[in-house]
Amino acid sequence: MAERFRITIAQLNPTVGALDANAALARDAWEMGRDAGAGLVALPEMFITGYQVQDLIRKRAFVEDAVAAIDALAAACADGPALGIGGPWLDEAGQLFNAWHLCEGGEVTARILKHELPNDEVFDEVRLYTPGPLSGPVRLGPLRLGVPVCEDAWHPDVAEAQCESGAGALFVPNGSPYHRGKHDERLSRMVARVVETGLPLIYLNMWGGQDDQVFDGGSFALNPGGALALQLPTFADATVHIDLEDTREGWRIAPGEVVSRPDDWELDYHAMVTGLRDYLRKSGFDRVVLGLSGGVDSALVAVIAADALGPDKVHCVMLPSEFTSTESLEDASGVATRLGCRLDTLPISGPRAAVTEVLAPVFEGLAPDITEENIQSRLRGLLLMALSNKLGEMLLTTGNKSEVAVGYATIYGDMAGGYNPIKDLYKTRVFETCRWRNRIWRDWMKGPEGEVIPPRVIEKPPTAELRADQKDEDSLPPYEVLDAILEALVDEDASVEDLADRGFDPETVRKVEHLIYISEYKRHQAAPGVRLSKRAFWLDRRYPIVNRWRDAR
Repeated sequence: MAERFRITIAQLNPTVGALDANAALARDAWEMGRDAGAGLVALPEMFITGYQVQDLIRKRAFVEDAVAAIDALAAACADGPALGIGGPWLDEAGQLFNAWHLCEGGEVTARILKHELPNDEVFDEVRLYTPGPLSGPVRLGPLRLGVPVCEDAWHPDVAEAQCESGAGALFVPNGSPYHRGKHDERLSRMVARVVETGLPLIYLNMWGGQDDQVFDGGSFALNPGGALALQLPTFADATVHIDLEDTREGWRIAPGEVVSRPDDWELDYHAMVTGLRDYLRKSGFDRVVLGLSGGVDSALVAVIAADALGPDKVHCVMLPSEFTSTESLEDASGVATRLGCRLDTLPISGPRAAVTEVLAPVFEGLAPDITEENIQSRLRGLLLMALSNKLGEMLLTTGNKSEVAVGYATIYGDMAGGYNPIKDLYKTRVFETCRWRNRIWRDWMKGPEGEVIPPRVIEKPPTAELRADQKDEDSLPPYEVLDAILEALVDEDASVEDLADRGFDPETVRKVEHLIYISEYKRHQAAPGVRLSKRAFWLDRRYPIVNRWRDAR
């Protein structure tokens, strides 16, 4: 009779620094695996600490507490299957490693140390960890299991070394954050490892939000030849039992459930909902407040918040001035009504008159300009922050990536807030996401079904309404043009010459590039927001604030 071995994998949502809570999640998964007759219960990379911990890992006391939590977990899980869990390891020489700890019989019996340390996009593990040596497989009953830790599986050398050392299967524990198209990249790399080694492979990823990063889960398993044996859902807990059988051709994974993959629009939206919900939950907030202007950006943020928390936890505020149109008042009310959210109206005309009076002696003889426009925005920020402080509601800011890129947002005004769900969404994608949400509803959304954003909100020309008859396109190219230029300059690091070759006006491109560079100081003071692309503003793109270089070619 062929040998069989069961692995229970736990796609779960840890919290950075919550060592006891993360250990409790691991213990619960271990008990499920024990009751199902598993030989191994496996959790993702750095699960005990949460991920990414960034420079918190440089605190020796934190590392010692994390290692102690793993030791305690090993002792608590002595009578049953082996437990594999990611966490740090500090050796006797003081070298710090990203490790995957194998616990059996009440103690840690093996540590697989991450060999390939990522040093791109949001990762800079080279400055934090020591690369481990190439590891051989670990023995678990009849199975020799190779464990390439996350980045190790993106390179052929680690898996090949484990295969050559007698591994019968590969298990890849991951902390792999979401960006658009990431699943296809993962699948392509893992298929390559399977083809190169001829071994089945189990890819386990964590899920949940951590600051700007969102981990999407989506774990899967592959048999030799790249055949998909298992596909878990995205953005959800999933603890499943995987059976491997030792056949004449080698170890094979028994077929399991293959969940269909959502498209990029749904994945982006789910990432924004998850990122916001977990940022609030893990920060100790359960309610939000935001300025609802009647425009498309704040409408989308209100819908995301309602889907993340429920409409009763979303407080919308309209802050009209003399420049606010009747349409905007109606549209803000329409969004709040359709969502079922509270809406308060706080006119800023009185506070604006008071500020104007105070400044009049200093401003005497000076013509009105953008200063007066910014005063309106900053008064709104002041009132919204007051509500946030008094009511314990986190203020959400609502600037899209197009505005964030070119600085069309007022620092200490509409940039005020604790989190921005649409920070990495260009304006043209904001429009399409609104249309998508009006058509699509899923059971993980806590907001209502149907057309939650009035069509006029999406179709009318964007405006900040800080002066009479103001439109965004008075000073910016149309958003279709602007976003195409921004995607090239920001996401692709393209040159002015590259864009000229694509048919864009070089002077327009230079103007946009100039706006990007001079707005760097604003982005350094901006609220965090959900990362959706490979070039989100923060860790993906690190530019100096002071920068006199311009692309003059």
